[in-house]
Amino acid sequence: MRVRRLGIALSAAALLAASPQAFAAPATNPGQHRGQGQDYTMAVIGDVPYGQAQIAAFPSWIDQINADPDVRFVTHVGDIKDGSSRCDTSYFEQIKADFDRFQDPLVYVTGDNEWTDCHRQNNGGYDPLERLATIRSIFFSDPGRTNGRAVPIDSQRAAGFPENVNYERAGLDVAAVNIIGSNNATLPWSGIGQTTPNQAQLAEEQARTANALAVIDTAFADAEKNHHHAVAVMLQADMFDPTYTPTWKDISAFQPLVQHLVDRSAAFEGEVYLFNGDSHVFNSDKPLAAGSRWLSTYGVTGTADNLTRVTVDGSTNNKDWLKVTVHPSADHDVLTWERIAYR
Repeated sequence: MRVRRLGIALSAAALLAASPQAFAAPATNPGQHRGQGQDYTMAVIGDVPYGQAQIAAFPSWIDQINADPDVRFVTHVGDIKDGSSRCDTSYFEQIKADFDRFQDPLVYVTGDNEWTDCHRQNNGGYDPLERLATIRSIFFSDPGRTNGRAVPIDSQRAAGFPENVNYERAGLDVAAVNIIGSNNATLPWSGIGQTTPNQAQLAEEQARTANALAVIDTAFADAEKNHHHAVAVMLQADMFDPTYTPTWKDISAFQPLVQHLVDRSAAFEGEVYLFNGDSHVFNSDKPLAAGSRWLSTYGVTGTADNLTRVTVDGSTNNKDWLKVTVHPSADHDVLTWERIAYR
């Protein structure tokens, strides 16, 4: 959880008053999505709930998503609390109960605030690895099944990473992986007296990243095998935050994943979508296309012109949820989205 953030351009009042159409992605030709496959709609949220007011409102926001007849699946891209509040087990259990309120299947991607940043004294001074184990025991107690309405899903439970999952909906092959902020959990756990990353911390990150790459590989392999037109990767970390210029110590742990995304995307004939939270301000861009500053920042080779990244609103800017529609018959713009204001 980084402390620097830009101010939000739109006021809360304007966001709440706006209609869903005001948040729509650029319009596409409706006719281009006609075909044999039926459209499929999902909700994507993240960095929520933050603070007591959002904790109180969260059940009603879930009910709003439940009430949308189009939505059939939900993904939470991490951070179920703010970075300055306690990481107590009782709070995790409360959010798990909220998640079970979802009437559609919910995939929850872990964030940094709920485990690696729990070393902070105002978070309780916890051992982050113990908190990660607790997160897994609460939210992934039945690995291979979703939160919310429980349905089967492909999980990396055998490798010890039940939170990393693959699923396919309407020809969209998805990898949801535990890649988080705080430089993918490699920043020192200073709250418990560490000034440098310890060996257990680094070993955990290396194993988790390797597993995440395998889950992403599965999504691409399934798409290629089944001649699907799109792959999506869901994770918490904003590896391309446009609001600041990072130092290498801020992002170094993401480099293997960024190179992997370039390699797999460049070899894929369809479209690739990356959904993340972390930086709290809605954004859609192409961070790995030719000419992007991020290519040299990460020192990667090649480009991924077919990769589109989408950041969801969150934190104090959490005024809406993202309604994402899969158009399985489309050759381009396979995914479209709009921001739906919370009531």
